[in-house]
Amino acid sequence: MRPPNLRRLLRSVASLAAVALLPLLGAHPVSAAPAAAGLQQVTGFGSNPGNLQMFAYTPDGVPAGAPLVVALHGCTQSANAYHANSGWARYADLWGFDVVFPQTTAANNALSCFGWFDPADSTRGRGEAASVVQMVEYAKKTYGSDARRVYVTGLSAGGGMTADLLAAYPDVFAGGSVASGLPAQCATSQAAASGCQTGPQKLSPSQWGDKVRASYPGWTGPWPRVAIWQGTSDYTVYPANATALRDQWTDVWGIGQTPSRTETLPGSTTRSVYEDASGQPAVETYSVAGMGHGLPVDPGTGAGQCGATAAYFLDTICSTYYTGLFWGLDGDTPGGGDGLPAPAGLKVTGVTDTGASLAWNAVGGAASYTVYRDGVKVTTTATTSFTDSGLTAGTSYRWTVAAAGPDGAAGAVSAAVTATTSGGTAPARCFTATNYAHVTAGRAHTSGGHAYANGSNQDMGLYNVFVTHTLRESPTGHFVIADSGCQAGSS
Repeated sequence: MRPPNLRRLLRSVASLAAVALLPLLGAHPVSAAPAAAGLQQVTGFGSNPGNLQMFAYTPDGVPAGAPLVVALHGCTQSANAYHANSGWARYADLWGFDVVFPQTTAANNALSCFGWFDPADSTRGRGEAASVVQMVEYAKKTYGSDARRVYVTGLSAGGGMTADLLAAYPDVFAGGSVASGLPAQCATSQAAASGCQTGPQKLSPSQWGDKVRASYPGWTGPWPRVAIWQGTSDYTVYPANATALRDQWTDVWGIGQTPSRTETLPGSTTRSVYEDASGQPAVETYSVAGMGHGLPVDPGTGAGQCGATAAYFLDTICSTYYTGLFWGLDGDTPGGGDGLPAPAGLKVTGVTDTGASLAWNAVGGAASYTVYRDGVKVTTTATTSFTDSGLTAGTSYRWTVAAAGPDGAAGAVSAAVTATTSGGTAPARCFTATNYAHVTAGRAHTSGGHAYANGSNQDMGLYNVFVTHTLRESPTGHFVIADSGCQAGSS
């Protein structure tokens, strides 16, 4: 066995290869600043075999029995950055749950990446994975977190570790969300890590699924519900990884790779839903057209907006909001409820530019029905139809319905339906930034040391932080150089 200090040195040097495609120019080192407001460091959570740090965000008034979310940062990031920019704190306040932000440091990895590629850290009972599970156990004992509703999410290397945790601990995590990440056990050595990033092995769905099943032999389910987020212009962790993740988790669930339905969401995002045998979403993929490497966020005050833009936090769509809905953190847990069964047959029967009409099947014993739009109650009705009005043109909305008995006790919430109102034209948008920043944000790509605008493929010059251009986006995902002036609806 190598002396511990030599092993750590070799691991830190080799980790540079594991993120060879991460642009080091402009990479942000982990801040040594104190935790952000509301974020508290927790010590003494366990034996901590993976040498991680634990930070927690626990909103006031969250009762015992609430869900728990574990959120893993990407390379060169920190718990502070993920807390401040990802949007998880906002929905923890709004929907009432606790969040744990594990943090690794340069002491573990030269670029502060979680060790998704190292079996000493990514497998059951070992290293960083075991430390994360100790944090979950601490939260259950200290905050009273509901053991049935523990979820894990992560970006990039944190996404790779998320997949590994879901595979190794399906008895701990009810669901996961992998953003710009890697399939579970894609790489089992540091030398193989960069190959996974550029294009994982060409395995069949059953071979990918076997990697999950081998992570906890003998486990037969239930399996976690998995959301997969990926930008189509990600040249750090290539989109082929999202396909492999989909193949892996649909195979584990025993369902096909053809989506049950496909929907259009804001931010040029396509959601594909893969339902289990009961008709509930088991796996969902979110493909963000033109987005580069990072976590999708959508700064703003709307119900479905969240986060702040920063390095690897990209202004497209609030992935945290849609992930939270998928997991049922807003109260719409699939199959949940202690009263009447969920209404079946919920559908959108028509849309206008300002409204949408809904209908569903009656539930025996129901005295009324509650309709939710994007997780927020909009009405209670005694009938099995409703027309929602006052909506914004050209905007996607999500509805669910629950039945209630004469005593007002609500039953299970239906499967969701999504529709987009008619009309509405997104204004052109203008972005002024360095060529490096344009590529990072997914507005441009690189070839031969130059940056090229996505869509128009115009040559923007050298790929670095010294050349600056203004790009105009119209239509979505198509960028042209507009240095001489750019008329747009926003900038």
